[in-house]
Amino acid sequence: MAQNDISSTSQVQSIFDDFLKYRHQNKMDKALESLNEASEIAENNEDAKLLLDTYHQYSRIYLEEGDRETALFYWDRASILLKDLSYPFGNAFHKYLEACIRFDEGNNFQALKLLEESRTLSNNRNLGNNILLLEGYIYSNIEKYEEAKTNLNALIVNSDDKERPYLATKANIQLAKISRIQDDLEDGIMHSKAALELSQKYSYYKEIKAANQLLSDIYEKTASYEESLFYRKNLEQIKDSLFNIDKVKLEAKTADKIRFDHQMNEINKLTAKNEELSESKNRSEITAILTSAFLTIISLLAVSLFRNNQIKLKTNDLLYTKNKELELARDAAVSAMEAKTNFLSTVTHELRTPLYAVTGLTHLLLEENPADHQKEHLKSLKFSGDYLLNFINDILQINKIDADKLEPLNIEFKLEKVLADVVDSLQQNANENNTKLILDYDSNIPKQLLGDPLKLSQIFMNLVGNALKFTKEGKVEVIAKLLRKEEDQVTLYFEVKDNGIGISEEQQMHIFDSFEQGSVQINREYGGTGLGLTIVKSLLGLFDSKIHLESEVGHGSSFFFEMNLKLDNNTLEEIAFELNPEEFNFKGLHVLVVEDNKINQVITKKMLSKKEITCDIANNGNEAIDLAKANTYDAILMDIHMPGISGEEATRQIRKFDMEIPIIALTAISLDDSLDSFYQAGCNDVVTKPFKPEVFYQKIGENIFRKKTGGVV
Repeated sequence: MAQNDISSTSQVQSIFDDFLKYRHQNKMDKALESLNEASEIAENNEDAKLLLDTYHQYSRIYLEEGDRETALFYWDRASILLKDLSYPFGNAFHKYLEACIRFDEGNNFQALKLLEESRTLSNNRNLGNNILLLEGYIYSNIEKYEEAKTNLNALIVNSDDKERPYLATKANIQLAKISRIQDDLEDGIMHSKAALELSQKYSYYKEIKAANQLLSDIYEKTASYEESLFYRKNLEQIKDSLFNIDKVKLEAKTADKIRFDHQMNEINKLTAKNEELSESKNRSEITAILTSAFLTIISLLAVSLFRNNQIKLKTNDLLYTKNKELELARDAAVSAMEAKTNFLSTVTHELRTPLYAVTGLTHLLLEENPADHQKEHLKSLKFSGDYLLNFINDILQINKIDADKLEPLNIEFKLEKVLADVVDSLQQNANENNTKLILDYDSNIPKQLLGDPLKLSQIFMNLVGNALKFTKEGKVEVIAKLLRKEEDQVTLYFEVKDNGIGISEEQQMHIFDSFEQGSVQINREYGGTGLGLTIVKSLLGLFDSKIHLESEVGHGSSFFFEMNLKLDNNTLEEIAFELNPEEFNFKGLHVLVVEDNKINQVITKKMLSKKEITCDIANNGNEAIDLAKANTYDAILMDIHMPGISGEEATRQIRKFDMEIPIIALTAISLDDSLDSFYQAGCNDVVTKPFKPEVFYQKIGENIFRKKTGGVV
């Protein structure tokens, strides 16, 4: 008996080896005949495991040939057998086949999940390699090309004892397809030729055709038309010989006969069972009717559940694909935004250096009593430089807001002084337009507040500057009122209103968008960048506040908002102490100028000499440290962006041996710069290049003389 079992097992193994060879060579008729022989042995020996294996292979080969209905028929038969079997490999292969069916439906996501389940049920090497191949196809479908290539490259060097060359051939073909998609045509040709060599050696007819098709397409894409034509002719010969009509008819006839025989066998079994039940006297006719009705209902429910499950699986795959597309679109948009932000930051920063030379030299020439005809040209040049500087500053500001580089400060400041400074600085603009500029400040507003005076100043500079631009011979009012006062904060109302040209309702809808000024005519007549109100809106957003607008054409406009500010209850009332620029006695001061740009060195030195200030020049941070150690200076003017060590690092090093000397940062602030970082490094103040001469002198005077008078105040 044992001898017969061994003989039977050996015979079955030989039959399955023949089946694999015929399947690989696309000889479907012979492959099916081999399976039919194995299934007869299984039925005769009542070997359920062997019968399950044959059903699985039937299902697989019909699925590969596109006969989905028959494939499902055999898969269902296998499902029934599995219920009464303890067969880990059979369960694993069943899951793998189900993954193949889901993949054929287009349900990539569900197929991957089933393959993972299959892998955990059996460590069979051949099954594991087939799982790798199917995963490679699925990853290709969902555009995870790197994961696909990892699987496929592993199969090229596989050591499978049953399908080594076949798996390597299939892997090379899929890698060639991926290379063609990624425009790596050299790699595509290499993998296609490797596949062609293997498929010709082992007579894999389908793969011979696929490899020739790939080579023809890729060579055509590289404009190698002779090579493309060669493989195109190979394809025609294949169609005339290996894939002829007679062969297809024979295979179809064999497949139909085997399928018919199996299905008739199932019908005969069911008929016999039905007759057996009919002869039973222990079942009443009513029971049979109820059973039939129950089975019908269950069948309908099963069909409904199956369809719903199919819809769910397809929806999951569709959502997965769409989510990936959205992720790719999002990443592309983020990359584009980052590229735009970095580009604008670089451009605005680089423009500041030559602009410093333009504005600085213009100022110096105007100071040297030019002829009247020269003075007119120099004033025009100065106006153009100032306009360009404002434009660059606006773009940098918007860029910082877009890149989330701005955060509001929370420091002590005097609100009335901030607003008064804005009004004073724009008073000249108002006088040129014969416009009254008035500050209406509520005296009930607490003196000491916590907030960000710089950003508040920017908000009002833009709002007031905008109002003055569009108001001729009229009035502009800046209003600050106390609405509510609580224990630790106040709510303030701010308004900037004018009686200028006004804004139409249609224009009000877009007035806060970037580069919008209402109309082309307004832009031509009044000039400007159209960024001011966009900056205001964005800066107020940092304070959780919102700008509002009321306007009527010909009757002016009103911009208003509310803002919550913290009270500074810990600050003692300070003695009023202001330094007047006219009172600064610069004569005899000696400072260190740290600047790597030669033109900037000349301009800064010239501007200092105008006030009888002498200076030494350091070309970089290291020179600055050495000079600061060896000499005594009244102040250091420190450029931040320099080759070698930066101005920030040089400031840190100087602070290690001199904590008293005033250090003023002179810098063309870029996107990544932070005023906080300058102060943290040890700078006393910051002047942004290109700077206005009056601001330059004011900062030098304030820092040097505040230090000298600090003990008195």
